[in-house]
Amino acid sequence: MLSITFAPKTAATVTARAYLVADDLSLPVTDKYLSAALKVANFKGKKGETLTLVHPSGNPALVIIAGIGKADAVAAAGLEEAGGSIFAAGLVTKAAQLEIIATLPKGCKKVDVTTSAAHLAFGAQLRSYRFDKYRTKMREDEKPKLKAISIVGADVTKAKKAHTPLSAIADSINFARDLVSEPANILYPATLAAEARKLSKVGVKVEVLGEAEMKKLGMGSLLGVGQGSVRESQLVIMQYYGGKKGGKPIALIGKGVTFDTGGISIKPAQGMEEMKWDMGGSAAVIGTMRALAARGAKVNAVGIVGLVENMPDGNAQRPGDVVTSMSGQTIEVLNTDAEGRLVLADALWYTQERFKPSAIVDLATLTGAIIISLGSHKAGLFSNNDKISAQLSAAGDATGEKIWRMPMGEEYDVMINCDIADMKNISDGREAGSTTAAQFLQRFIQNDTPWAHLDIAGVAWSKKATAICPRGAVGWGVRLLNNWIAANYEGKK
Repeated sequence: MLSITFAPKTAATVTARAYLVADDLSLPVTDKYLSAALKVANFKGKKGETLTLVHPSGNPALVIIAGIGKADAVAAAGLEEAGGSIFAAGLVTKAAQLEIIATLPKGCKKVDVTTSAAHLAFGAQLRSYRFDKYRTKMREDEKPKLKAISIVGADVTKAKKAHTPLSAIADSINFARDLVSEPANILYPATLAAEARKLSKVGVKVEVLGEAEMKKLGMGSLLGVGQGSVRESQLVIMQYYGGKKGGKPIALIGKGVTFDTGGISIKPAQGMEEMKWDMGGSAAVIGTMRALAARGAKVNAVGIVGLVENMPDGNAQRPGDVVTSMSGQTIEVLNTDAEGRLVLADALWYTQERFKPSAIVDLATLTGAIIISLGSHKAGLFSNNDKISAQLSAAGDATGEKIWRMPMGEEYDVMINCDIADMKNISDGREAGSTTAAQFLQRFIQNDTPWAHLDIAGVAWSKKATAICPRGAVGWGVRLLNNWIAANYEGKK
């Protein structure tokens, strides 16, 4: 685990140091060698750009220059990227310790040195994540050498105070990444529910419903998805009350398909191994609930995740089956690979019946269509409420977990009308697949409760490393939801 500390000044014996440089290439220290090197190197000071140099004086021996872009545009998210990029650059060296100078270039008006120090540390924490627990053999050059980072230049007390809630969020993001990274023979509904139970240690009340309890509640939509698996389906209810006593909670709901073969409507074999991360929505909810409690958020929140495994055995749901949801609405299942919406339908209804939330956000790796629309850069946002949409969009911009609002409307809703049941789980064609999925979910929203659906299929897993995330599980949504809650709900009546 990476050790992160804060210090008022540089250490005399450090062997590696990093500086922040804006696009004007001005250094926070007077150093002729570094200035000359920047002039001849093809380095522009762009955000996320790094340059590693060997200093001829040997004090320190290694210098990393990190670009942060235009000085007047530097914000917290950009500093997180700088912290992550510096860690990644240090990781490929033999340095065991690294200092990062938190001093900002002239012209940085949006953030101060305390914010700089805290968010540099946050970014380094996120980039230092590794999931190699199943590797029994590792070459020496594959083992990380960088063990400790010291952030220098800010008031230590203030920096620690600013970093403490961020550290809780980082730990929760990495917890979510662990869940998404686990193989499906290790992480299935019961074991994922057991992981969620660990949140009781930080002050979250956790309940788990099994199939018998869900059957009594009439959750035929969710249970139909899991009936082909030997793994029992689960519904996990997490409650955290840090706000006004008796105040309505906000609700976070996540799709937790721990492995998705597609069921009888089976997926192609190529790439199916990636379907272990089809529970990314549930990981985001569990991670967010953990973060809220760990940082003592002043809000009332409930997190509900429906956990199933979608398998094609002799008892599996068939295309053409009709199921009855907890709401009483019937659904013709035309495609068993459109299963996430069936899980969320009952989870949404249960949440509203029991908790009467003031607002709902659900997250799901729901459709491949959203990847065609937005690629791996943004999640799709679908909502019945302009205010909550604007709030979530602002949170996405602030954290770098960006979203794009997609259309909804009656013209799309009629596409899931059905001849033999109240609705069907897919439309007749390929058009507007993400929107028709959202329209399906909206049919389970009561009384125009403010609701937003985030389709995170394109952002839950990264096929290449980013500034703050190695290749693999992203833990997407934890930062976004935390920012949204902090900005709009904490301490509010």
